[in-house]
Amino acid sequence: MQTWSLVSICVLLAIIARWGVSLNSYSGAGKPPMFGDYEAQRHWQEVTYNLPIQEWYFNTTNNDLNYWGLDYPPLTAYHSWICAYIAKTINPEWVELHKSRGYENTQHKLFMRTTVLVADLLIYIPAVVLYCLYLTDGSSKKKVSIMFCFLLYPGLILIDYGHFQYNGVSLGFALWGILALGLGWDVLGSMAFSLALNYKQMELYHALPFFCYLLGKCIKTGLMGRGLFLLVRIGVTVLATFALCWLPFLAEPSQAMQVVRRIFPVARGLFESCLHSPGGSTFLYQAVNKTNLLAL
Repeated sequence: MQTWSLVSICVLLAIIARWGVSLNSYSGAGKPPMFGDYEAQRHWQEVTYNLPIQEWYFNTTNNDLNYWGLDYPPLTAYHSWICAYIAKTINPEWVELHKSRGYENTQHKLFMRTTVLVADLLIYIPAVVLYCLYLTDGSSKKKVSIMFCFLLYPGLILIDYGHFQYNGVSLGFALWGILALGLGWDVLGSMAFSLALNYKQMELYHALPFFCYLLGKCIKTGLMGRGLFLLVRIGVTVLATFALCWLPFLAEPSQAMQVVRRIFPVARGLFESCLHSPGGSTFLYQAVNKTNLLAL
């Protein structure tokens, strides 16, 4: 009982810290023409709600890719689409095609901040709590102390609630994957990490450890016996998860290739956003902090 009381206090403090940061402004507020990542997330809601899925990643009359074009994997786009439907119900002006560009007011800011917090409450925070309770060693107080450090890590809070991102979703999926592997649920762990990869391509930072751990376990178990069966199950799970996430874009090869080109923008320059936006330093700051965070 005492442990869960400490956990509850820890989670409550994490929520208060997140909401406290979110009450302040965000990068790019009131700074046309791009308005920062807050506007990018809002614009993706506008695009995914108003345009057919085949146009989400293509440059068209209604989708100017130079203005915050979608450049994250499909799961991010689906998340934006869900948020857009909720936004449309509350206030249609928030996602009105073209006319909502640069939309900024207190009610909309409250909605957008709430979507980040809800995502954390559903995915990231439960993963942290279970990971610390079941996969860390030591006394209950030590586990709660580790949880406290996880949940109040300033880098993630400042980027997601001060700047504006949903890094907690991809990190949460990755942590669910680690939790599953630690408990021996390798197939579920593979699925969770596949979801992380399909939400943000930056999770490739963590792909090598996952791959090496699972392959090593298969080899250690025996590739001529149970290890081979486990390898097949993991492979099928990963392929099925990717196939489901990418299904709407697999009807035509050009669709899938365009998504890949948007996710990995080698042809147009990896630092395009930094070089062509008025808030270049903001984007560089974000990139550096994301790299440091995800490398942990």
